[in-house]
Amino acid sequence: MMSGQEEEELPVNHTGPKGVINDWRRFKLDSLDPTVPQSKRELLRQMSSPREDDKERLNRKMSAQEYEMIQEEDEGSLKRYRTQSMQEMHERLSFGPAFEEVKELESGDAFLEVIEKEHQMTLVIVHIYQHGVKGCEQLNSCLDCLALEYPSIRFCRMDAVATGAVERFTPEVLPALLVYKAGESLAHFLAVTKHFNEDFFATDVEGFLNEYGLLPKKEFTAWADDEDEGGNVE
Repeated sequence: MMSGQEEEELPVNHTGPKGVINDWRRFKLDSLDPTVPQSKRELLRQMSSPREDDKERLNRKMSAQEYEMIQEEDEGSLKRYRTQSMQEMHERLSFGPAFEEVKELESGDAFLEVIEKEHQMTLVIVHIYQHGVKGCEQLNSCLDCLALEYPSIRFCRMDAVATGAVERFTPEVLPALLVYKAGESLAHFLAVTKHFNEDFFATDVEGFLNEYGLLPKKEFTAWADDEDEGGNVE
């Protein structure tokens, strides 16, 4: 059985406005520069972990004194807290692993493995390309960007020669996007760049995939944007 002191050291994830404020206060205290005056450190300590005799006095909305102190500090601290909170929430709610990069498949066996053995909740998008074929290099760059925007999706690319089926993936049908989930084929887009302008970007590819309902909603990204543009913490 843990002692009272050990229990107080355990991290606590609060919910609701008061809980979020207290979590932020604790985060702020941990990230303060060592040169910050002791009086300011003590104020934050009381606000983040009040003792019994402090609770009634501090269990309220952010005071004018605290607000003024926050305004004096680097706003980057609050932004880092928001980012950390979103990452933790994403990890708790995520149904599968996060990737954030495009995986190069070097053989037919590697292709089959990623299709058949990936997490059943993971969407797999494979780009079949060939060096020298128009649009392939540009699409690779677009997928590099989307892999960061949609870390829950397993983005892959594979040289048509490595597939062992060059006769099927001729330059006329490249670049091609193959989409799978739980081992099942959801869509095959051949010569996919015919749907874009000559100069296309990641947002164009994203919009195209969204038209077919293949991408998840970017709920956490939208929340981050709203927070950055929002007002003061209350």
